[in-house]
Amino acid sequence: MRADLAALSRILGAVNRAALWISGIGLILMTAFIAWQIFGRYVLNQSPSWTEPASLLLMSWFILLGSAVGVREGNHLGFEIALHHAPQRIRRIMLAVTEVLVIAFGAAMAWYGTELAIGTWSAAMPGLAIPQGMDYVPLSVGGALIALFSLEKLVRLLLAGEEAPLVRVDEPHLVVVKD
Repeated sequence: MRADLAALSRILGAVNRAALWISGIGLILMTAFIAWQIFGRYVLNQSPSWTEPASLLLMSWFILLGSAVGVREGNHLGFEIALHHAPQRIRRIMLAVTEVLVIAFGAAMAWYGTELAIGTWSAAMPGLAIPQGMDYVPLSVGGALIALFSLEKLVRLLLAGEEAPLVRVDEPHLVVVKD
């Protein structure tokens, strides 16, 4: 079983790295598009119409993919005071319930994002020659990855008894605290 979990973890680790790289490239491209829009507006006196919708689409991608990466790596906001002080058995139940809720949230994002994409696919996006439904594809992909990464954490918790390390931010370093 541990070999299967390790193989799953390697695959999802590669997906996680790809999502992180795509997010980073999207952020760089968005910055370049905004710079081009500013240059066009103030230097050329002709602002390109495609830069704003393209930037917003890229922002959706890097925010949602980055959120999925944050779920997998545990770099998201949380109120963990009760978790830190709970007995081991209660802590595992709390963590399992949290992962189930995150899976449900990610699955809902994926489901309803897909419905929105399908429902708006026939309309054209203003400023870009792509379907309006492309605005909702990042919601679907990000939600699916959030659900998948949280499912991985739940499987590790239930089958292998592995808890994600509790994380505390201390100045100036990020310190991983293990009980």
